[in-house]
Amino acid sequence: MKRNFPSFLLYTLCFFLLWEWLRPVEQLTNTGKIETFILFLLMSIAVSFFGLKKIWQSLIKFLFILISIKRFYYDESFFQLSWLKSFIVDIANNLGLLVGKQWNDLSDEFRTLLFFILLWLMVYLIDYWLLKRKRIFIFFFMTLVYITVLDTFTPYSAKAAIVRTVLAGFAVMGILTFLRIIKKENVNCEPGFFRKWMAPLVVMIAVSVAVGITAPKAAPKWPDPVPFFTAKNPKDGTGGGNGAGPQRIGYGTNDEALGGPFIADSSPVFTYEADRKNYWKMETKDMYTGKGWNASGSTPTSYKQEDLVPVYSIPDTVETIKETALVSIHEKYRYNLIMYPAGIQKILTIQPSDPNGNRFVVDTTNERISFYSHEQMPIVPKTFSIDYEVPKYMEKDLKQTTSMDSSPYFYQQFTFLPEGLPPRIKDLAVEITAGKLNWFDKAKAVESYFSNAGFTYDQKNVAVPGTNDDYVDQFLFETKRGYCDNFSTSMAVMLRTLGIPTRWVKGYTGGDFLKYSADDSSKQYYEVTNNNAHSWVEVFFPNQGWVPFEPTKGFSNEIMIRYDATDGTASPNQQTTPPPVKKPQKEERDESKNAKKSNKSFDLKSSWTKAKLLIKNTWKSVALILVILTVVAAMLYRIRGKWIPYGLLLLYRFKKKDESIGAAYLDLLNQLDRYGLKRKEDQTLRNYARYIDSFFSTREMTRLTYLYEQYLYQQSLPKGAWKGSRELWENLIKKTIT
Repeated sequence: MKRNFPSFLLYTLCFFLLWEWLRPVEQLTNTGKIETFILFLLMSIAVSFFGLKKIWQSLIKFLFILISIKRFYYDESFFQLSWLKSFIVDIANNLGLLVGKQWNDLSDEFRTLLFFILLWLMVYLIDYWLLKRKRIFIFFFMTLVYITVLDTFTPYSAKAAIVRTVLAGFAVMGILTFLRIIKKENVNCEPGFFRKWMAPLVVMIAVSVAVGITAPKAAPKWPDPVPFFTAKNPKDGTGGGNGAGPQRIGYGTNDEALGGPFIADSSPVFTYEADRKNYWKMETKDMYTGKGWNASGSTPTSYKQEDLVPVYSIPDTVETIKETALVSIHEKYRYNLIMYPAGIQKILTIQPSDPNGNRFVVDTTNERISFYSHEQMPIVPKTFSIDYEVPKYMEKDLKQTTSMDSSPYFYQQFTFLPEGLPPRIKDLAVEITAGKLNWFDKAKAVESYFSNAGFTYDQKNVAVPGTNDDYVDQFLFETKRGYCDNFSTSMAVMLRTLGIPTRWVKGYTGGDFLKYSADDSSKQYYEVTNNNAHSWVEVFFPNQGWVPFEPTKGFSNEIMIRYDATDGTASPNQQTTPPPVKKPQKEERDESKNAKKSNKSFDLKSSWTKAKLLIKNTWKSVALILVILTVVAAMLYRIRGKWIPYGLLLLYRFKKKDESIGAAYLDLLNQLDRYGLKRKEDQTLRNYARYIDSFFSTREMTRLTYLYEQYLYQQSLPKGAWKGSRELWENLIKKTIT
């Protein structure tokens, strides 16, 4: 490309396109001194425009990189080799980290070097597309995708960047089109021609951009899919994210701002062996804020594992069944909080065990149980057993509570509601419970309301309350669509408007059945995953304690309530009979066989789950391999003219039929085209053959063309024609190998 005004304008516009790649870096990362990288781009574009030899371009860029890194990270003089020695050692160490996939441990010096190399490659590609291909659409399109993706998924605002990119991109494509026409028509590029071309191009781009900016925009017709792509686990280990919005499903501790969609996650959390399936608590919260839940305080208490766990126990007035569960926590579980069933009595750790003594810490306000080593370090027990009591409630006892006369502080704590709570929430609660005379019947009425009033369980299309919206009010009267947090919070708040003490409980449902225990056929194994994360409601009855309720549509906590015989109407989501006695051994074996058959019927689902987990755990390696394969494929494609001839020679060496000349001739035409000897659209084969023969100073192409035309038009060839002409064909193929 000649160094004239059109080429200068081209390189200038390409520099601005490259600059768009750097603008978000300063805003979204901790990268400092971004002006140095911009200067590197400008310098690289300049030496390419002036046509310096590759060796001098590389030397200038290399020196610039060294000077910049020395200025960033080393205090010695540039000509003191001690800093360079340290830098080389640092490169060697970081290469080892790269091989070991320890990307987070890379030093800042090495990261800076890699960033410079990336910019170097980008400038090289720009130069290649401008000089060789005279096309820039791919890079222009990639730039638009890059800035729009960042605008969508990050705080970076690309409104102005999109306008700048469109202006520069269309201008570059217009200039390159002009240069291709000039070259094809073989005319001189006079300044007047360029001005006549640029004037309408500038007007067209200006009008298009102006119309695009000022024209009214239609509202979206589909729900925004971005929340599901941006969902991510919290990185600070506190869980739950920092605000309402899309999250990956699973337990988290931050519930200050509820709302927004969840993404399913089948990663295992723990497995347990028990007599029955249980809900597993992690914590409770008592202060509703209008947007979410907080704990009203914290009261950590240490205790030894041989003592009773100091959480609110089931009163002696309630009949219970003593049971034990053996829990194994998955290695990727990221909290030191312990899950436990309601009615917990004791926890006995099996692994890890410490002769110096481990200890538990219970926050009695929100009933969190943590585990610490004797060095006060939070750890996660891999295996532990839990002794707990399963309550068997009596309906008549639950119906005794109509008010609470004692413990005014306790009552105020669990009936607290924020100022400004929309009054229609209480109006709805009063309407639902009209005619109910006791707390239990009122709680059951509110619990049942969500199954009969047009509510929908949904994890995806879930609203996030606005600044002036109440979380419960929005769900009850506007959306009626959500998941467990919406249902449980709404029930808790409505009961509080009626003066009934409630608290919000977080944890896990009972999980999925895995198998029967080999040692004790009365026990079963269950697996709990992040998909089982759940929230529900506990209502306080002075004579019965905290009783769980399950308002979420489609869920059942299966607590045992013995109803009066005269009533006879048991809630469909609760057991009315004691747990089954131990089955005869033969019957259990038959059930075990049926369970195995059932598992086989879900082999496809299980395989799909395992495949998703494999992809999740190995996506980084797969992505790296795909990048490497893409680079290798691009390099092979670029130099295809050098290796394809060898493949053709090998392929046709084993073909004996005379009809092979047809395909061989067409492959020869393609190879000549790759070599640069293009056939014009209106050029005959004989004319093109004479052109090839004159180029290579031979008569081989003409002879091959005669045989090909005879095969093409007469559908006949002398016997042994391919065998006699293959040498001619091979000679021409070999001439294209450079």
